[in-house]
Amino acid sequence: MNVVAAMSAIGWSVILGALAAAAVLSVMAYLRPRPVLLWSAAGALGLAIVAASTVPEHVPPVAAPLAGLLAMVTAVLGGSPAAATALRLAMGTSTPAGIHGGIMVDVRSDAPPVPGVAPARREVLRGGLTIGILERLAAAGTILAGFPEGLAIVVAVKGVGRFTELEAPEARERFIIGTFASLVWACAAALAVHLAVR
Repeated sequence: MNVVAAMSAIGWSVILGALAAAAVLSVMAYLRPRPVLLWSAAGALGLAIVAASTVPEHVPPVAAPLAGLLAMVTAVLGGSPAAATALRLAMGTSTPAGIHGGIMVDVRSDAPPVPGVAPARREVLRGGLTIGILERLAAAGTILAGFPEGLAIVVAVKGVGRFTELEAPEARERFIIGTFASLVWACAAALAVHLAVR
């Protein structure tokens, strides 16, 4: 075995081990949200990216598909706790949650407020968990497919679909922070594979 093949085998072992750890920790963080699981998954993902950027060009036949599968699991399931953590760090618990997974915001009205009467509220950004899963699947998939321009399509579709719900400032902030955190996580997971098989 020559030196390049040996270095490639070691590099791919590190990449696959780190991606496997990131995938397992992402699943655990998705099922039982705990900051330590998310930060551990982020560390494993960072290790996979560093190893992928230094591995020699030789790609073992089964390594690329396995890495792609692990990256997709990490991207899709790890992005939800990543977005939730980013929102918690940025906004705390200032926005009450709705019963359908959205947030409650005051209904805008031109009428003056009535003393002693709470303003009417409605739930916006419903279905964010499902939309986030689809968003990360599409984002990581476009990078793995070699079509990073597809990210613009994903962001545009999500923005158009949510446009009518973004009149409240808290909804806009939540939308931007959650979307960016989710997309950064998905892109980082896909980047590990993209760098390794470049």
